[in-house]
Amino acid sequence: MDGRMIDLFVMLLLSMCRAAPVSESFKVLVGSPVSVQRGATATLPCWLSPSQSAEDLEVRWYRGNYDTPIIIYKEKMFDVGSQEYYAGRVSFGLKEATSGGLKAGDVSLKLVNVTVKDEGNYTCYVSSLHGYDSSTMSLRVMETGGPPLLSAVWKEENTANMSCESEGWYPRPDLRWSDKTTDLEPVGLVYSNVSGHFSVHSWLLVSGSSEVSCSVGLSNIVTKEARIRTIKPPDKESGVCVGWVAFGIFLIILLVGLAAFYYKKKGKKSAEPTEENVALLPEEVVQPSAVETASKHYENIKFENTNNKYLKVKDTILRDAPVETFLDGQSVTCLTAIRGTPGFSGGKHYWEVSLGNEKVEPKKSWWIGVTTATEISQESDFCPNTSNGFWFLSSSPDTANTLQLSTKPEIFLSVQSRPRTVGVYLDCDNGELSFYHVEEKSLILSLKVKFTKDVFPFFNPGKGDAAPIIILHRTSESGEEGNAVDSVMNDVPESTA
Repeated sequence: MDGRMIDLFVMLLLSMCRAAPVSESFKVLVGSPVSVQRGATATLPCWLSPSQSAEDLEVRWYRGNYDTPIIIYKEKMFDVGSQEYYAGRVSFGLKEATSGGLKAGDVSLKLVNVTVKDEGNYTCYVSSLHGYDSSTMSLRVMETGGPPLLSAVWKEENTANMSCESEGWYPRPDLRWSDKTTDLEPVGLVYSNVSGHFSVHSWLLVSGSSEVSCSVGLSNIVTKEARIRTIKPPDKESGVCVGWVAFGIFLIILLVGLAAFYYKKKGKKSAEPTEENVALLPEEVVQPSAVETASKHYENIKFENTNNKYLKVKDTILRDAPVETFLDGQSVTCLTAIRGTPGFSGGKHYWEVSLGNEKVEPKKSWWIGVTTATEISQESDFCPNTSNGFWFLSSSPDTANTLQLSTKPEIFLSVQSRPRTVGVYLDCDNGELSFYHVEEKSLILSLKVKFTKDVFPFFNPGKGDAAPIIILHRTSESGEEGNAVDSVMNDVPESTA
């Protein structure tokens, strides 16, 4: 006699002691497959039809084997079952906020701190004195990887070999190349798996100057995208040494390193790139510092003294001045840019910049980074970029979900939300420049840069933005720094600095 028949027999013996407030027959219904991020809480909906109380019924959830339930409710008592793996993580939940729970026949399963191992099919089983029914549903577990890393190498005959990489996904992600109008067919696509996480690396050949995007995601549930605009470098005869050669020297990592490099170190022969593709991989990969490590080198940066009539500076607060017209029109240029102090020739340094608080929406127009320029050109046609000593992230009101890096060619980074606080980490000795989304404690971008001159913080508040730029200061243990973060933030009015 199997476990189900024994349970029914026991319930019949007890029939004189309790009246089951259920109909002669019922059906067990479950919801659609549930998808959640690893570490989140999942609710697997299950309920009785027609609606009726389940307080005097037996309810059990199990995976595959009826006799080894995850959780069981019987004789008005809960038991977490025989699987210690689920101990402390399972309980009954509500399929919706207005559900009446067991009294209304809602026997949904709640599973907290979901792991990849939890993925699979779950059976909801309910029995009464008159019979039983069950239904099975599935749980899908996802892990969102890092944003795509884009790079390129110019080939002969006016073509560029593009590379796109991303790692840390589960399950295996989809990768898609496209230009502004159509999907593009890659020349190569490689997947690899380490410790249950997938990495993907793809190559694409494009002709001439163009703009392409690479998106990596999970079945239209979550997608991360990066764009790159390729501009053919001048001929060697011109003597100008810019373009992809210089680009390949300093751009190393967008988030967590290169999957291809990882597998090369681990000796995974199956994922080794071909000789044709080796040129796409940087010669040196530097692991970017975590924000917790970077913030140990906090510096209280200040703005340089300035007589720029287009800027309004008060202590550590910066915004554009309320002038009627700008010489450069509405475009954001170096006319509203300013350096920070002190400058650095060595060592490790970290500072944070606020772009909004609970009173003001996050700034939409700003530049934040570093520069080696001794003076900032006020010419309206001057284009600050990495080739002339400016490394910075920028945001524009026209591109709400995109940040731009000051490279030539231009690099665009898709973001889920505008950061309210940006952290900047400068390691002069090891040549690292990293930007962080402080609220999310996540890395936005990391560059490998060889600085040969003193490096200064660099800022631009943009134009017509209600929110100011605020350099956040930290009070030292001795209390010498009087301009603490909280006091500065509280001094910011809603629309002006």
